[in-house]
Amino acid sequence: MTEQQLAGFAPTPIAARMENHGHTMLKVAMASGQDLYARTGSMVAYEGFIQYEPNPPSVRHIAEHWVTGEGTPIMKCSGDGLLYLADYGAHVVVINLNGDAISVNGSNVLAFDAHLQWGVERVRGLAKFAGQGLWNVQISGTGWVALTSRGTPVVVDCGRGEDETYVDPDALVAWSPNLKVKGKRSFKAGALIGRGSGEAYQMAFSGQGLVVVQPSEDSTDRLRVRG
Repeated sequence: MTEQQLAGFAPTPIAARMENHGHTMLKVAMASGQDLYARTGSMVAYEGFIQYEPNPPSVRHIAEHWVTGEGTPIMKCSGDGLLYLADYGAHVVVINLNGDAISVNGSNVLAFDAHLQWGVERVRGLAKFAGQGLWNVQISGTGWVALTSRGTPVVVDCGRGEDETYVDPDALVAWSPNLKVKGKRSFKAGALIGRGSGEAYQMAFSGQGLVVVQPSEDSTDRLRVRG
């Protein structure tokens, strides 16, 4: 009886390199020679023979500006089997890049194929608003990427009109790197409570491309104007 009750939660047959198991878990089909970079500590289960290398030397220099904790926040996964990843119940969004690119907030990167090209880059045009600016992870090539979102995200198509799309940077997950980005000063209602000045800003996107926004703000509030 118990097995019948739990049967609906069993893994589905493998259909792709990466796919969702429910809304909050990622299933990765691992194979020899197809290594994966994943957020450190995101492994929740695996089948088969899979090895993990935290803070791999090959990525230390690339990720030196990825300020999301002590050390490099990714691990290298290799081997054969099924790997399950999650990030504290956050929704998982799977993307299959086909020779294109995506720019991702570092705290929203869950996993990506190790053969993809990637780097940590400063978002142009924002340093004067945020002091040291915003560092994002840009991933390009042909392969699989998994992102996380605090709740079900909305994907905004910026190419539908001539108006700019404004996003609270603390709710931003990812965007098409070909979009033009600039900052706009504003007053954030939530920051008016307490001792904060309330001064913040939004990111304005224009051009042809997509922006992924989560319904829950990043608690680090990494882009508040200070001084």
